[in-house]
Amino acid sequence: MDEKTIKEKELSARLLEEIKSLTAGREHPLRLMEVCGTHTVSIFRAGLRQLLPTEVELVSGPGCPVCVTPDGYMDAAIAYAGMEDVIVATFGDMLKVPGSSSSLAEAAARGGDVRIVYSPLDALAIAKENTGKKVVFLAVGFETTAPTAAAAVLTAERENVGNFFLLPAQKLVPPAIRALLSDEDARIDGFLLPGHVAVVTGSEKFSFLAEEYHLPGVVAGFSPTELLRGIYRLVRQAAAGEARVENEYKSVVRPEGNPAAQKMMDRIYETCAAEWRGLGEIPASGLCLRGEYRRFDFSETRPLDLQPAPPKKSGCRCGEVLQGKILPKECRLFGTACVPEHAAGPCMVSAEGVCAAWHKYGGGVFQYD
Repeated sequence: MDEKTIKEKELSARLLEEIKSLTAGREHPLRLMEVCGTHTVSIFRAGLRQLLPTEVELVSGPGCPVCVTPDGYMDAAIAYAGMEDVIVATFGDMLKVPGSSSSLAEAAARGGDVRIVYSPLDALAIAKENTGKKVVFLAVGFETTAPTAAAAVLTAERENVGNFFLLPAQKLVPPAIRALLSDEDARIDGFLLPGHVAVVTGSEKFSFLAEEYHLPGVVAGFSPTELLRGIYRLVRQAAAGEARVENEYKSVVRPEGNPAAQKMMDRIYETCAAEWRGLGEIPASGLCLRGEYRRFDFSETRPLDLQPAPPKKSGCRCGEVLQGKILPKECRLFGTACVPEHAAGPCMVSAEGVCAAWHKYGGGVFQYD
């Protein structure tokens, strides 16, 4: 074990002791929510839930963009994938996300042209190589990935690539947190805030937590020790009856965020209402293409007349999981009818889904790598 690992191990042990000391004798567990899919996976992989005292309960929120994508969006993507002159380009974890009655993987099996890409610019390259087809990139993500999709649109405009489009589904994290807190059944005592999102938005974007709801929030990194430091700061604030937003990820997150990324987003997008799986429609929580850039929105270029699907009766409780109301193991499908190989809902499909993390790392052991 190298010197850095030894120091992190010692620091983690001290943080755990401090957390135990600060929470000893609490009448009710302190419920802390992470709203970042990468945090969710890192917490499980490191086995942090098993190390924390019972007085601290970690719950996962709507931090996985694939998981919060509603059936209606998937139905549209599947419909486009079935058109002869359309190529659908998408990140790989979207393939098995169920729509109302099918998935992109099934659409591809039926002959649809569905291609996995690693960035919107990959989709743009496909458009250049296939000028006789309309190439539609499934723009699913939060503030973290929205600037890259915006950059692809600007590049397509500059290079006059007329067959490149987005199917927008980018969402904003702060309005989702507000929606969670407006639910009378929500009982959240603090938020472990998303480091990647905060790189773009800045830590100040979450100041409403303390100012309006008197709740603490901490922007955290992703290593086990960084996550423990974030949890410790939340516990310390709660123990003192304080509420402020702290930045525990100062190496990459600034209070004001990334002005260049924000400027690009403001140029391309405007806020609009968006549908979130489990949370319903949230005002001003989505990013829609604005003005002259709406021509890059394929739903504007080729609108669909899809009838709303009837509510599913699969028994999947992904929506409740995303709100922190239940744990994955409380869903009767978890681990039986719903596993990664044949998932009943998106929380089990995505690599950042909380159900997938529970299934893979539920019995995790603390790791320092």
